[in-house]
Amino acid sequence: MTIWEIFLIAVGLSMDAFAVAVCKGLKMPKINKKQTALIALFFGGFQGLMPLIGYFLGKQFEQYIVSVDHWITFVLLGFIGGKMIYESFKKEDEDEDKPFSIKELFVLAIATSIDALAVGITFAFLQVNIAISVSFIGVITFILSAIGVLIGHKFGEKYKSKAEFAGGLILVLIGLKILLEHLELLPF
Repeated sequence: MTIWEIFLIAVGLSMDAFAVAVCKGLKMPKINKKQTALIALFFGGFQGLMPLIGYFLGKQFEQYIVSVDHWITFVLLGFIGGKMIYESFKKEDEDEDKPFSIKELFVLAIATSIDALAVGITFAFLQVNIAISVSFIGVITFILSAIGVLIGHKFGEKYKSKAEFAGGLILVLIGLKILLEHLELLPF
């Protein structure tokens, strides 16, 4: 897997966290640097940790799954991406706009990184440097979450669903590319 593909996966995975960070930025009457950094740290940290956990889980079962790994990757990325695309069209609950606590931030960080766990499982079946991959995912999510808070504060919620849609589409396309490469249906 190329660094470009890992970058695209990192961006795709970070879109949930970015979208939530935009929503949290909406509720800040003024930018709070400590809260912004905390949001970015939680989201980036969990996005980096979850694929690592998934990777080690996937390695445990590699011998049983290697013959169908490309299908697993396609289904997981397709499902996660499809879910993100679907959710980009849904209306937000009113409760999501309340100010957050550390407990809520913890829950949001886990919720937005579950898809990264599944991606980590797929990494176990691909030629991937896991240390670079999880670092990249964590750093990209950290940066995009901080930017999300700033955008949310500045521009409001009008870009949230577009970001989630784009992230989902990226994951679906990468899953499709991996499947087509394995089945040798791509000309390049």
